[in-house]
Amino acid sequence: MVRRVLAWSAVAEFVPLYPFYALLFADSGLDDGDISALLALWSATAVLAEVPSGALADRWSRRGALVLAGVLQAVAYALWLVAPGLPGFAGGLVVWGVGGALVSGAFEALLHDGLAAAGAGDRYGRVYGWVTAVDLLVQVPTALVAAALFASGGYAAVGWVSVGTCLAGSVLAATFPEAPRRGGHDDDTDDGWWGTLRAGVGEAAGRPAVRAAVVLVVLLGGVDAVDEYLPLLARDWGVPDAVNPLAVLGVPVAGAAGAALGGRATSWPPRAVAAALAAAGAALAAAALVAVPAGLAVVAAGYALYRLVLVVAETRLQQAITGPARATVTSVAGVGVELAALAVFATYAVGGLVLLAAAVLLLAAALPRLART
Repeated sequence: MVRRVLAWSAVAEFVPLYPFYALLFADSGLDDGDISALLALWSATAVLAEVPSGALADRWSRRGALVLAGVLQAVAYALWLVAPGLPGFAGGLVVWGVGGALVSGAFEALLHDGLAAAGAGDRYGRVYGWVTAVDLLVQVPTALVAAALFASGGYAAVGWVSVGTCLAGSVLAATFPEAPRRGGHDDDTDDGWWGTLRAGVGEAAGRPAVRAAVVLVVLLGGVDAVDEYLPLLARDWGVPDAVNPLAVLGVPVAGAAGAALGGRATSWPPRAVAAALAAAGAALAAAALVAVPAGLAVVAAGYALYRLVLVVAETRLQQAITGPARATVTSVAGVGVELAALAVFATYAVGGLVLLAAAVLLLAAALPRLART
């Protein structure tokens, strides 16, 4: 199962359209206000669909949710290509938002229960860390291939290849084994999708251990929004625009290394995990205060530690869940991450990287108490 999961992760994230879709919108005649409205629509769709889609995956099929997600993403890109313009882009983003929501929660639940059914439940943290590392590392070849495709065939080449990779991801997802579970489609003793939804939300909010794990994942997951500012940081710190993409590439690569090691850190005591997060916050603060191109290397080191801690937190959330609605509980955390990201955007707008680093240090101080709960 592990090899198939890693292959699926690489293929599903290998989408050459990712670096170009904002440019596609602009070159199709949309202004900044139109693009902002589209991105807000995309985010709102993901938030609204997150928890219901998690309950659907628990009730119906987590594997089926992953297959459907890839198909919906392919449909979204195809719609952009055949109907470029505000209505087509809006429709595609809604479809893509639903597809993304189907993956969130369903994947973690499928992986956790699949490993547990194979007698390898204790490997979840390590495998999940590898998956996260693959997600980050695949950005490098994706960017290179995207540039080559665009140079040879423009948006059409980039877009149709992306449609193909999304469908290929669906094919791979269809091969995943899915363990039988309570409260799913193979159990007729519960009261359907609505009962699954209530069970998942109830466990996320009502069990102290799960609630604390959800809160920790939400707060940590929101910090990842900082990667949206990396090109701007590089420019502000004196990196020429011509080499800006290459200069910031080291950050996701370092994050991949941290995530890959995160599985080993799941056995660390809470204070050790908190120390790693505090070091990450200190690295961000130091880089922000120095504000020179070399500071990106310090940001990369901090991002690696942050990704290690995030894998630990997400693993402990899966360990805390005991009910049948695992995907639903994980989706509750996913909604929280989306909302926390908005808070990160606001924090950055007010105080830049220094204020965000201070928030990370505060979170590190609170981490041992949340982990003990």
